[in-house]
Amino acid sequence: MIVNQWVPAAHRGDAIGDSARRVRGLLREMGHLSEIYALTIDDDLRDDVRPFGDPAAARGDLTIFHYALPSPMTAAFAALPRGRILQYHNVTPAAFFALYDPALFRLASLGRQELGTLVGRVDLALGDSAYNRAELDALGFEPTGVFPIAVDTSRITAPVSRPALDEILDDGLVNFLFVGRIAPNKRIEDHIRLAEVYKRYVDAYYRFIFVGRHDVVPKYHAMIRALMSEYRLLDDRFIFTGHVSDEELAVYYRHAAVYVSLSEHEGFCVPLVEAMAADVPILAYGAAAVPDTLGGAGVQFAPKDLEIAAELLGTLAFDDAVRADVIAGQRRRLAAFGDDRIRTELSALLRQIS
Repeated sequence: MIVNQWVPAAHRGDAIGDSARRVRGLLREMGHLSEIYALTIDDDLRDDVRPFGDPAAARGDLTIFHYALPSPMTAAFAALPRGRILQYHNVTPAAFFALYDPALFRLASLGRQELGTLVGRVDLALGDSAYNRAELDALGFEPTGVFPIAVDTSRITAPVSRPALDEILDDGLVNFLFVGRIAPNKRIEDHIRLAEVYKRYVDAYYRFIFVGRHDVVPKYHAMIRALMSEYRLLDDRFIFTGHVSDEELAVYYRHAAVYVSLSEHEGFCVPLVEAMAADVPILAYGAAAVPDTLGGAGVQFAPKDLEIAAELLGTLAFDDAVRADVIAGQRRRLAAFGDDRIRTELSALLRQIS
């Protein structure tokens, strides 16, 4: 069987593209022919991902279309004669961008509208979380299901040596980690407010590390910096790394005392799985798909009371017994994202659709 995947853009380190490559590997292990096609491809992936203009893109017995943004792929996918599997990774609600970037506001609005054009024109619609599936159900897609992102945790757990970075991070401060774009839905301003509360009432020897691009929404990043100045927080207690290599990312996880997620919109949230793989206890605001991905693991809280969050953060950082219990629960949850489960669900999916 030929099982192809379409992704609008192929970027190394992008959760959707990385998942597609991992699923392709499993499909090939199962004896299927499988390729990935993309509209834009990073130079270092041109030997691994095929251009969408290749006529073979439309010749799959099954085609898995990874949807997260509007693109010409949507209409082409709807026009396929058979085997149309939609995998929905969610579109950030446009309202998050309203104050910061009109272009991203418009893109997100169009993304939601374009998703609706596929209702009744797919053979199976999958969310990568129950949260995403519920949105598909509400739009009228049927049948629907859940197929999780296939996360390659080896890039987090592989032994790497970065002595200079190790020395910077192992200086006696307690490192709190966030991984992802600096974008409004991630609520980075709440991390800054949390730092102020934590500094006042828990411990002054802390450092917040934000690993990920901070040039996506420049006005939002500027607002974060202004808030830090307003609170008179020390610049050296906040690291905004920008894009980093897999090796550097592994080092940041290795030195993290706690992974912190205060996001108010996630369709899945791959860094939660990475933190579990790295044995970093997680403190997360329980919104959107975060409870689906954690499945009861980590420490989740709601409503968003930052004084309570600061107390929980201190407990996770300094109470060894609590840390051990949380890490044990995260290890149990991590098994749900292993290759064995993905392979089993992939086999069931192919039987269902074919």
